[in-house]
Amino acid sequence: MSTAWAEGDRLDADAVLGLERRPVLRQFNLAGVLTSVDVHVALRLGRLCGEADELAELGAAFAVRAPRVGHVYVDLATVRSTAAAGMEEGADLGTLPWPAPEPWARSLAASRLTRPGDGSGGSWPLRLEGTALYLDRYWQDEVAVAKDLVTRARAHPPAVDKEVLQDGLCRLFPGEEDREQREAAGQAVTRMFSVVAGGPGTGKTTTVARLLALIEEQAAVTGGGSPLVALAAPTGKAAARMAEAVREAAEQMDIEPSLRQRLRAYGACTVHRLLAPQPGSSSRFRYGRLNHLPHDMVIVDETSMVSLWLMARLTEALRPGARLVLVGDPQQLASVEAGAILADIVGPSAPPWPAARHAGPSGTPAPAPASTTAPAVDACISVLRTNHRFGGALAQLADAVRAGDRDATLSALRSGEPGVEWVDVDLAAGEQPPMVLRNVVASAARHLAEAAMSGDHGRALAAVNRSRLLCAHRLGPAGVAEWNSRVEAWLSAELGVFAPGTTWYVGRPVIVTANDYSLHLFNGDVGVTVPGTTGSEAGGLGVLFERAGGPLVVSPSRLQGTATAYAMTVHRSQGSEADEVVLVLPPATSRILTRELLYTAVTRARRRLVLVGTEEPIVAALARPVARASGLSARLRARAPDGLPSSCAPGPEVEHRLGGPASEDRDKG
Repeated sequence: MSTAWAEGDRLDADAVLGLERRPVLRQFNLAGVLTSVDVHVALRLGRLCGEADELAELGAAFAVRAPRVGHVYVDLATVRSTAAAGMEEGADLGTLPWPAPEPWARSLAASRLTRPGDGSGGSWPLRLEGTALYLDRYWQDEVAVAKDLVTRARAHPPAVDKEVLQDGLCRLFPGEEDREQREAAGQAVTRMFSVVAGGPGTGKTTTVARLLALIEEQAAVTGGGSPLVALAAPTGKAAARMAEAVREAAEQMDIEPSLRQRLRAYGACTVHRLLAPQPGSSSRFRYGRLNHLPHDMVIVDETSMVSLWLMARLTEALRPGARLVLVGDPQQLASVEAGAILADIVGPSAPPWPAARHAGPSGTPAPAPASTTAPAVDACISVLRTNHRFGGALAQLADAVRAGDRDATLSALRSGEPGVEWVDVDLAAGEQPPMVLRNVVASAARHLAEAAMSGDHGRALAAVNRSRLLCAHRLGPAGVAEWNSRVEAWLSAELGVFAPGTTWYVGRPVIVTANDYSLHLFNGDVGVTVPGTTGSEAGGLGVLFERAGGPLVVSPSRLQGTATAYAMTVHRSQGSEADEVVLVLPPATSRILTRELLYTAVTRARRRLVLVGTEEPIVAALARPVARASGLSARLRARAPDGLPSSCAPGPEVEHRLGGPASEDRDKG
């Protein structure tokens, strides 16, 4: 590394001064691999534990870095080859002084930073298992989640009236096209833990709604009273959508009127709100291992967005006798925090997905045998594969992207069939949007503005939900901010209904950026500005949102946080759908361009996708699946790849020093 290059980077805010006595840490910091936070936390931990070995401090810095980039731990054996993921183009990491894995692991095994194997009491910030180095809190969470899920998967199933269940399954899932959903619902009724996995349009939410009816019918015949069921999701938007879907599905079910009325009353909340945060804290909850939730069943939608930490808080808060149902698409974007919970749980059941599980002769899912060679968790997973939403080129494209098939993806994009259009242009390189793209985007914005001006709330809501313009980034030439400005300029020039730079105007789409429980508006909700009622503020304007009980119009001054929403990021769009989706791809070197991001964006479209970008970023995304370092899947399945232990519970600790003896784990944290 040249001195000039290193000294030039000292001006960066992440460059830590005063590291001359730690030349290895200094080089990793100046190269941008380790941020100032990573370095300062590692140095502080070293001082607190009396550790002066720079290799141990370097390991601590990488352990701090791991959750920041989505990993649960850092693998000392592979970090040299994987650290480049997420780095800026041009950073030559091969020139850095990477320690050899075995000496590095030995240094950490002997370090005062890691939990010793000699039975000593106290607490340590790091945990080393083979070459996997964890921050201790993430090790604790991973082990706890594995233990809780395996215990629940092995638990004796609840009492079920098989005749009532058979009748309910046949009545609520009558057709052959409902077979996968029927089996998934039956699994969830007959087990303490179950997973309903599947892509968009496979009927996950429909299955959940009918599952609630089956649970209610079981409670009615067993005399236990109406069950206490919690519906939850990682975000307020996803929770509200889940509750609305259940209420809508209740109207279509062949059930008793009294049961339909109970289903109409179901609400949903975020997982955080379900756990009841203590006043003044977002990380401490009323409910936990010593004070369980009162619910008989908890159903979590959009589980792919749940972090390891939040799943640990949820599983420890459940009563031993409560059912847990996790719902989601393991191929979608994972949580922005550490872990890939749903992908880890589904594990080997992920695509290529196995054949559907067999049902008993009566249509009721056959119970798993008491002893089986398959892990207990795998027997609890149901996969929905039949897409009921879209077909043709759009379905072929989604399948090809999910599989990472380059040739099939490009073939679907070039097919020219209705539903998929490819605009081959490099906006990131400064190329101007072609007229065909401007026509698509401006037409949707113009249609929305005209619908809002008409005063017809139904028409305006239909228009705001018809089209989505998605970007990978917020900033940059292919980002949300640039496209919002571009669309506003086009619209102002065409319609002349507002001056450029005007904040509030009729037809402006807005996205809520902060939860507001008093208004029942949640982060991610999208509305449109319409002419307000007499006496309303902001020039007589209101913001119209769709709600199950009818349209909601709110004065702009009452909204805690909003942003213009002609364009939004793919992350913000997760869980929502639109008839038409325009996806603007970033450069191939983008840090966040992955197969999961491309798949999530493609599957937001119900009828038409317009993909904007060259072949290079498409191929780069397909070749870059998210691979988060996590030991959860191995713990759930009692196997130990790459040196990870197969233990699922705290207790006698697995051997963690290289060649050292096992010891008892006294940490109850």
